[in-house]
Amino acid sequence: MYIRHILTAFLLCITLATQAQSSLKIAKLKYGGGGDWYANKTSLPNLIKFCNAELKMNINPTEDVVEVGSQDIFAYPFVHMTGHGNVVFSDAEAVNLRNYLLSGGFLHVDDNYGLDQFIRREMKKVFPELSFVELPYDHPIYHVKYNFPEGLPKVHEHDGKQPQGFGLIWQGRLICYYSYETDLGNGWEDQSVYNDPEEMRRKALQMGANLLSYAFMIL
Repeated sequence: MYIRHILTAFLLCITLATQAQSSLKIAKLKYGGGGDWYANKTSLPNLIKFCNAELKMNINPTEDVVEVGSQDIFAYPFVHMTGHGNVVFSDAEAVNLRNYLLSGGFLHVDDNYGLDQFIRREMKKVFPELSFVELPYDHPIYHVKYNFPEGLPKVHEHDGKQPQGFGLIWQGRLICYYSYETDLGNGWEDQSVYNDPEEMRRKALQMGANLLSYAFMIL
């Protein structure tokens, strides 16, 4: 198992070094269980466009789709997951996702309303020894590029609850960030999709830029 972790980490480093010569690529996670993993079709392209324009990042403008159990996941330093419904990881998929995260990958889970009970259950398959912990507002992820002194912005109301940001932390490293009761991905969508105010959309994009910046920073 230790040798496998070394090999997968090496693979991720080689892939990222190759991408750095052209442009980084990020991906949306495709999972089983019936949930709409494909939701928010304009979200990642808009976030990439924002980061490239505002922060001079070199991210490929086209989002990829990667399956949980695929070895292709090691090609992406940042993987985004969203949806409203059920999520199921097979044992093999859970192992693959665990190896990806331990090898330096970063997963952002964005609850599009209705994902919470399922993602908590399935991430326990991936890391039975870890639980999501709420990150304090002074965590670097809220300040790395744009300042969010009160944590996540509230994009869509749903239950009217306070937005929360949770993390899975492995040996001091944040490997998975879970945004709850905010709908960041909805805020990244084309303005015509939800007719959100431009100020709200910009805050959502800025927080998304923080996530990407943080993920790239810890590689």
